[in-house]
Amino acid sequence: MENKRERLGSRLGFILLSAGCAIGIGNVWKFPYVAGQNGGGAFVLIYLVFLAIMGLPIMSMEFSLGRAAQLSPAKLYHKLEPKGAKWHAHGYISLIGNVMLMMFYTTVSGWMLIYFCYFIGGKFTKGMSSEAVEGVFNGMLANPWLLIGFVAIVTVVGFLVCSFNVQNVLEKISKVMMTSLLLLIIVLAINSFTLEKSGEALKFYLIPDFSKVTFATVSAAMCQAFFTLSLGIGSMAIFGSFISKDRALLGESINVALLDTFVAIASGLIIFPAVFTHTNLYADSELNTDLAAGPGLIFNTLPQVFNNMWGGRVWGTLFFLFMSFAALSTIFAVFQNILSCTQDMFGWSKKKACVIDGIAIFLLSIPCVLGFNVLSGLELGELSGILSFEDYIVSNILLPGGSLIIVLFCTLKKGWGFDNYMIEANTGKGIKVKRWMKYYMKFVLPFIILAIWFVSLVGPFVDFI
Repeated sequence: MENKRERLGSRLGFILLSAGCAIGIGNVWKFPYVAGQNGGGAFVLIYLVFLAIMGLPIMSMEFSLGRAAQLSPAKLYHKLEPKGAKWHAHGYISLIGNVMLMMFYTTVSGWMLIYFCYFIGGKFTKGMSSEAVEGVFNGMLANPWLLIGFVAIVTVVGFLVCSFNVQNVLEKISKVMMTSLLLLIIVLAINSFTLEKSGEALKFYLIPDFSKVTFATVSAAMCQAFFTLSLGIGSMAIFGSFISKDRALLGESINVALLDTFVAIASGLIIFPAVFTHTNLYADSELNTDLAAGPGLIFNTLPQVFNNMWGGRVWGTLFFLFMSFAALSTIFAVFQNILSCTQDMFGWSKKKACVIDGIAIFLLSIPCVLGFNVLSGLELGELSGILSFEDYIVSNILLPGGSLIIVLFCTLKKGWGFDNYMIEANTGKGIKVKRWMKYYMKFVLPFIILAIWFVSLVGPFVDFI
């Protein structure tokens, strides 16, 4: 049985839902952390350049594929590819990528909700030592039942929201949640501007110092620009299949990218002034990587920052509410993608797909949870644990590889072809794809992606100069 395609009710709903998929924990934690490691302002500038020359064209391609086919990533290639072609294999890989992303993303989303509850409940108090704060985080990771419980909450809430009609529930909830997220960002950023060392922090974060630029800076900026939009596994194609042909898709891609970038940049505006003022992580504007590496910047360092602030419990609660909204916005969007794929593949009703997919995602998420306690001794070479392994497969293999396939499919005659892509992308009002862009997208863009793919594959195992 073929399911009737759902529709989003408004252009704003499409933009916020698509931005919600792109906006996630990576914007709030990873972007400031990587920017701090790579010289601050120079990294931010290089990141913005790569976002424009790489992220925007690929996003417009994903939107175009979804809108032209009116199908999920698992089936859109079947409709658009030439007869006898094998491009549709990537559709199934896209589904695997979305599932694997949720295998660890549900765990980290659970962390955010736990810390939101910790701050509401007064778990962190003024005067706590750094060892006590770190003990809270380590204690959380060591408790598998607590983590499994919150993964279950995230999974049930995510599929419950997605079980309703896209226009009636998912779109409306995304509008409220994304609007609240943006308001929280503004409130928290304004508070950070009032801190003692905000001027020093903003100088480090926003004014480029090109003397600090290295190959590692450029490669990190390329990877962050690429991964921040979750391109390559059909996460954006699905929302293209839900919208009308009223608007040209390059312009809509710009709107989504601007929202995503706003959250990433604003997260740095929130975090850097607080960290500069209340810690010595950036003494002499240099990052102490031993203190700030990994999740410590959020879960060990920021609770200490909030403990030293006036009204710190309130600000901590608001921050982790903000983090939870960022996490859930991605959860809702990717769950919807998984549901659409399984509905198109198996002809399931939405409720049946929610039950089966929900149980599968929950069970597949458990190894990541156990990787911090029961299976913490498992050796995975250079990758530190199950979460790092799953993240490496998605971020370093599936996303860049999938994006390369999408670019080739949209530009080669043996694929969908540039003419078909341009016609679909340019249907409606707004900014259009130009004919001269064909040569860039066909000959230059694939090489940029290949370079990023190479860096992504070997990066965890090789130190770049």
